[in-house]
Amino acid sequence: MSPAPPPRVSRRRLLQATGGGVLAVTVGAGVWARLSDDARTTGPAGPGRPLTDPAHQSFVQVIAHADDGLYFMNPDLEQSLRSGARSVTVCLTGGEADGRNTGRHAPGAARVPRDRAAFSRARANGLRAAHAAMVTGDPAARWDVAALSLLPGFEVELQTLRAAPHHQLIFLELVESRAVWQARARSLRGLWLGATATLPTLRPAGTPVKRQYHYTRDQLVATLAAVFDRAGPTVVRTLDPNAVHSWKQPPASSDRDPRPAGPRYFDHQDHTASAYFAQAALAAYGVRGRPPIVENYLGYEAAALPHDLDLATARRKARLLSLYGWADRRACGDPAGCGDLKVGGSALNGASRDWTRSTRLRAPGSNAWLRPARDGRLAAFAVLGGTAYCWAETRPGSGSFHAPVPAGGAGLQGQIHVVRRPDGALQLFASRTVLPGRNAAHRRELLTAPQTGTAADGVPLFARWESLGSPDPDPVRSLETGFPAAVAAPDGTVHVFVRTWDGHVAHRGGPHGRHFSPWQRLEGPVGTLTVSPRIVDGLDACVDADGLIHLVAPTVGTVHHWVSKKPGQVPRPAAATGLPQPAGPVSLVPLADGAVRAVFRRSATAQVLIAERQRTVGAWRVSARCAAVGGYGRVAAAPIGSDGRMVLAARDDAGEVRMAMAQDGPRPWQRGRVAHTAAAGVAQDAVGRAVVVALGLDGRLYTARQASVGQTARFGGWRAQAASPERAGGGPA
Repeated sequence: MSPAPPPRVSRRRLLQATGGGVLAVTVGAGVWARLSDDARTTGPAGPGRPLTDPAHQSFVQVIAHADDGLYFMNPDLEQSLRSGARSVTVCLTGGEADGRNTGRHAPGAARVPRDRAAFSRARANGLRAAHAAMVTGDPAARWDVAALSLLPGFEVELQTLRAAPHHQLIFLELVESRAVWQARARSLRGLWLGATATLPTLRPAGTPVKRQYHYTRDQLVATLAAVFDRAGPTVVRTLDPNAVHSWKQPPASSDRDPRPAGPRYFDHQDHTASAYFAQAALAAYGVRGRPPIVENYLGYEAAALPHDLDLATARRKARLLSLYGWADRRACGDPAGCGDLKVGGSALNGASRDWTRSTRLRAPGSNAWLRPARDGRLAAFAVLGGTAYCWAETRPGSGSFHAPVPAGGAGLQGQIHVVRRPDGALQLFASRTVLPGRNAAHRRELLTAPQTGTAADGVPLFARWESLGSPDPDPVRSLETGFPAAVAAPDGTVHVFVRTWDGHVAHRGGPHGRHFSPWQRLEGPVGTLTVSPRIVDGLDACVDADGLIHLVAPTVGTVHHWVSKKPGQVPRPAAATGLPQPAGPVSLVPLADGAVRAVFRRSATAQVLIAERQRTVGAWRVSARCAAVGGYGRVAAAPIGSDGRMVLAARDDAGEVRMAMAQDGPRPWQRGRVAHTAAAGVAQDAVGRAVVVALGLDGRLYTARQASVGQTARFGGWRAQAASPERAGGGPA
């Protein structure tokens, strides 16, 4: 017998739970704009008190299945939920799978009757328990459940946490593909590709949604855009829109429609398609909402890469997944079940352990988004709502930045990579996705925008963004193109490097950043000159004191290195580095004496390592290890002065910034309580002090700099810079 529907909430209660949230977002947006009039300065935040204000933050997570955020977006998800900011998680499918709520290898699993409506409800109940635990500490906290119309003629299930009504879950309950890789016309992927005109919903047991619905592609996009309208997000999190293909062949399909067919990918087809729909909804929303930060998280591909979280963080993820998986067999009062027994308590040591041990953003972050302009003032660049924005110091070394100015672009992803050419002009590089449309294939491409001048207030101005295409002209293959790393050689030639579809590195070069050569693949490392290793995204490049170009790239086993033979030449494979397995991106730091340092995290521990290659020896060695602070992702690094000093900035286990100076060895980390996105930025200011910047989860730029010049000088208080992207500047896409 089906369970009774959860109690319906009154219209008054629904308005209190949801309408009030919308009002809060509207007020928050107004505050966000007003705060742009002045930069706020604050001393170091006290213990446990972040500088970023949750009242000015709002998060929307778009997932395909109930457990996706717990596996792939944590610890970031929990950190934002615990901050007290508004959060809405949208689950697109019912995740009904085979309808059997039992462990994969449990005795008698095949004899458990199929009940897809009950299993979908059990998964939703598990998600509620995990989210309640993250927000309130109590997995049994009560939720108010109601039907909600986001689109005329359609209803979705809205769940609001009673103790924290700013936290909500929305279930669209679309039928899932019921296959990881097998082509299915009736799936999110089939709907995206037009193999099916509509996709039906599956009503879970006990849902307040009155009937089944059928969504067209446009209706699903409009529904997600309506969520963005309601929540006014400063951060949108999705799964990976740029899944990497596997060498294996996809399973045979009985579907005759060829459109869902294609390569087999590491990720689940529902994950990828959910990210496509989120991108399309963001494009529709972007013309009327404040520009959000967008973060895309790797899914199943994480299992093929080195673990990048420390064990303590992985255990915390696993405990939350065990709540979701009903490992404790707690009573919740719902005969459909209280969690997903296919996950159970297996997250840390079972078949899904590799997902639990990693969290990776598709965009690896840039080590070059903060750069000095021609007159020495620092300029920072970031992507908000698919457009590039520039914050420039009011004067060299002032520590105050103008409000952000648009620098053009549309559909940009990840972080901006900035090159400073020998003449002092800046040049921007970025990646973007072109969504399918009339006369437009779904593809990815690299772009560049050279500086054309400087405004009266010192803000750099840029030309229209120019497409550099993709090393792989096939649109499907181009979707796997990586993110750019670029440098300017002493002769003014600008070189850009990127990971290719087949795991190589490709290069283009152009004199003074113009008239770029065609894409060419670099040779592989010594010993495999015709075949590159499987490169993982997270490249970096630099020019050393002799004018030689260095390029590094992480792989699944070590760090690979290319270096030019003569100043300005395209780099060639260097000797094997012998460096430990990296947990993610690698950052390069050229020193005045000709040495080059590489900074990266070690796999499985997340500890930051500093490796050095001396000019005379030419061999790499790990020269220092930083104190472990957890976290994941790129470590920002830059030279300071001419005596071997450098500044480091890394995300810690709280999702906040840590910074340190390093010379022969690193000094202790200094904590900065700024919850931020992607990688921090580091540079030397016009006075010679180290500067650290971060893009806060409220879309504001936060900065800290040394109180004085020198290796032992500490960083002063963090400063929230002007926030509103109101002024026009630069060129359009």
